[in-house]
Amino acid sequence: MHELNIVVDSAKVAFEQAATPAELENAKALFLGKSGCITELMKGLSALGVDQKKSRGAAINQAKQAIELALNERRQKLADAQMQAQLQAEALDVTLPGRKRGQGGLHPVSLTLERIEAIFGSMGFDVAQGPEIESDWFNFTALNTPEDHPARSMHDTFYVEGGSVTAPNLLRTHTSPMQIRYAVQHVKRHRATASAGQVDEVLFSGVMPEIRVIAPGRTYRVDSDATHSPMFHQCEGLWVGENISFKDLKFVFTDFCRTFFESDDLVLRFRPSFFPFTEPSAEIDIQFQRGPLAGRWLEVAGSGQVHPNVIRNMGLEPEKYIGFAFGMGPDRLTMLRYGVNDLRLFFDGDIRFLSQFI
Repeated sequence: MHELNIVVDSAKVAFEQAATPAELENAKALFLGKSGCITELMKGLSALGVDQKKSRGAAINQAKQAIELALNERRQKLADAQMQAQLQAEALDVTLPGRKRGQGGLHPVSLTLERIEAIFGSMGFDVAQGPEIESDWFNFTALNTPEDHPARSMHDTFYVEGGSVTAPNLLRTHTSPMQIRYAVQHVKRHRATASAGQVDEVLFSGVMPEIRVIAPGRTYRVDSDATHSPMFHQCEGLWVGENISFKDLKFVFTDFCRTFFESDDLVLRFRPSFFPFTEPSAEIDIQFQRGPLAGRWLEVAGSGQVHPNVIRNMGLEPEKYIGFAFGMGPDRLTMLRYGVNDLRLFFDGDIRFLSQFI
């Protein structure tokens, strides 16, 4: 019996010294495992007589029960200690203010579009919105784009179901169709109020308020890299009247750029170029005088005097009405304004990036 008391006392000491559940299970194996002390004592019963087996077996079972009781007590103590540690680590201070929902904000491109609309709105320009699924006539033909122009290729343009073989539908490649739509509606309104002799004219040549409009919105082209996206934003501008010249274009766009970038010393350059819907045409470059981009010429827009054929497709007499148009990419302006070097960041939806603009 003295031997069994020593085993029980040794088990209790080993269990108390176990600091973790894993250590406790290792200590259990020494006494109650397949090769533990109690198991070995039980195996020795086979060599004893019947009377000795009964008394010895009863004593061993009593020792086993004492060891199991000590084991369960230690298990409970370790579980209680673990729970207390967890409660302390996750303590809730009910006096702290509640967590508020994070504040959202506008997308950086949306901020740019709002800024563009505000600046041109102060110059008297309307804002026009229109369909993103456009007809071939408004997207190409009305803008004097020839049938063999590369932009009409499926490699450059997303064509969609609907329309016909000769007049297909497509995702608009620019917002210039809205210039035609707006001008046509503008002419119709004023033609309806003109004298009876002018109502039946094919081309309007009467007195009409100037057309002054910008058309911001989403556009689509088959293109994707660090500076291009299949879906991007564009803002077209149009000013048509009786005496609107290239000089007005230079003044308006220069004033816009300097206001947008808040830089009075910003330099603009108009490079001769070609667009089917304007003649003459020019690419517009800007040059910052200060900052990381100082001294570099950066292209920001295409522009020109509206082609007579486009004026005619608006329903106006090109001999009387003249004007200018321009097209710029708000995404690129946003990149320049905020120092972003990869266009794809605008469309990835990464909160870490977008939260910088809140």
